[in-house]
Amino acid sequence: MIKILIDTNVILDIALKRAPYFKDSAKIFSKIDENKLEGYISATSVTDIYYIASKQTNKTKAKKFLVELIQIVDVIGVDKEMIIDALESGMKDFEDAVQVFSAEYNEIQVIVTRNVKDYTDCKLEILEPKSLIKKLEK
Repeated sequence: MIKILIDTNVILDIALKRAPYFKDSAKIFSKIDENKLEGYISATSVTDIYYIASKQTNKTKAKKFLVELIQIVDVIGVDKEMIIDALESGMKDFEDAVQVFSAEYNEIQVIVTRNVKDYTDCKLEILEPKSLIKKLEK
């Protein structure tokens, strides 16, 4: 089974039903239900998801969504060593660097994001939801 770290933007596509991304992002969760993928999010994503979703909907809906989400995916921690590695990595986007090192430290093979171009010089496979679905259906 492929271990994936689901980036914040993909989760928000589902939480906020953002078109045209919702459909492909939701398929990722279907593949988790079918035991074809093992899904993870970072602890830092949880706070970002809550903040953004509560601003665009409300706090009650954001909390409900997160409770449902963590029934499906595991939450991985972020520690001092990961933060230092992210800061020293040279990646342009610090948040993305934290995602990379969180995934690497947890032996996750793939990061699923809509911002593939932001993950340069990364050892991990970086895929958009649509690309991951196509890969699984081969």
